[in-house]
Formats: sequence, structure tokens, C-alpha cells
Amino acid sequence: MPAKQRARSACEPRNTQPHTGAMDLVTEALADAARLILDRDPELLRIAALSVAVSGAAAILAALLGVPLGAALHLGRLPARRPLALAVNTGMGLPPVVVGLAVTLVLWRTGPLGALRLLYTPPAMVLAQLIVALPLVAGFTRAALDLLDPDLALALRADGAGDRRVAYELVRATAAQVLVAVAAGFGRAIAEVGASLMVGGNIVGQTRILTTAIALEAGRGDFALALALGLVLLLLALLVNAGLSVAARLHAAA
Repeated sequence: MPAKQRARSACEPRNTQPHTGAMDLVTEALADAARLILDRDPELLRIAALSVAVSGAAAILAALLGVPLGAALHLGRLPARRPLALAVNTGMGLPPVVVGLAVTLVLWRTGPLGALRLLYTPPAMVLAQLIVALPLVAGFTRAALDLLDPDLALALRADGAGDRRVAYELVRATAAQVLVAVAAGFGRAIAEVGASLMVGGNIVGQTRILTTAIALEAGRGDFALALALGLVLLLLALLVNAGLSVAARLHAAA
């Protein structure tokens, strides 16, 4: 039976008894969700794979840009340090729908980058999630470095280290905390709904990811598929955070 039919069966009454209520619906939906996962439903796997690809790319880019930015803000050698610090602090609480609107306007066919035709494609979703995740990575990295003894940076400079070397050594000294910053960025990216929906369009087989699919299927009443997607989302978040925790412990033991 196709995934849609199996998922929809979770919200159809199995009997006509008047006492059948919300708990029966939840129980049936959970059972159907477990079957979808155990059967490795193709649609479920496709949505999960795209989510990992989009959010993983956004998190990697956020780490590559956010960690150096956080270190630079800590060292205070940037000419526009205060505006950048304000932008990072504001971005940490920026509503994702605002990001989605801004990216949509930029990528719209009459917008500055409309000629690239990126709107309603996975790259557009990566861009939106990057903008959402970047401030978290940069802000948490800066906060981790601010906890270090200031004499450490002074000692490195006394040994002749330049700004890049100092930043590298400080990040190494707080690698466990920086990994937490990266994990926070990934969590923000993979859990994001509004911006991804606006720039991706939730197109079946092309831009549908876990969060947008959950919202759509729950709205349709297909609770089995929505629950299955939610369980997969939780599992992915658990695996990523567990992996980063192991990496942090290995670094601390080294």
C-alpha cells in the first residue's frame, strides 16, 4: 500500500463505536508510523535524506563561517566589530519567516539574484538555513572564547603569533564548546520550518524536508506519516548530538 494510503488510514475510523476518541487515533497513528519506519518507506527515506543533505550543508557552512567570525569578534580586531556583534546578537533571535521573506525577495525572478533561478530549490533552502544557523554558531563560539583567560591570548602574541594563529589556538582550547556551537547551529537548521517553506515551496520529491512535511501531513490529517517523520527528525538530532559529544570527549582525552 502506498505511503499516503497507509498514513491516511491512521486518521480514518476503524470502528463506529462512539467512545473512539483521540487516544485511539494516537495509538493507531503511532502503530502506522512504526510500520512506515520499519518498512523503510521510500517517501519517508527520500524526505529524510533531503533534510540531512540540506541541513548538513547549512551547518557545515555555518561552522566554516561562524567559528572564525566568533573568534574574530572575541579578539576585537575587526574594523566593524560593533555592527557585526550587534548583527550576530540580533540574528540569534531573528524570526525564520523574516529570513525566508528576505531570501525570497533576493531570489525572486525580478530580484537581484533572480537570474540564478534558485528559488524553490534545495540550494535556496541551504541559504535560508545558513542565515538562521550562522548567528548561533558565531555567538556561541564567541561566548566560549570569552571564558578563556585573557593572558592566554597575550602569551601567544608575546611568542610572535599573529591574529590567525591566536584564533586557531583559542578555538583548539575550547574545541568541546565550539562543537556545542556547531550542534546548536545544526539543530536550528534542521528544526527550521518557516524559511524553508517560503524559499523551498515544499515540492514533493524536490524540496520537501522533514519539518515542512510534518506540518503539511498533520494539516491534512495524515498523522501516521507526520509521526513517522517526527520520530526520524528526533533520531537524526540525537545521532548528530551524540556524535559531537563523542568527538568532544575524544578531544578532551587527547
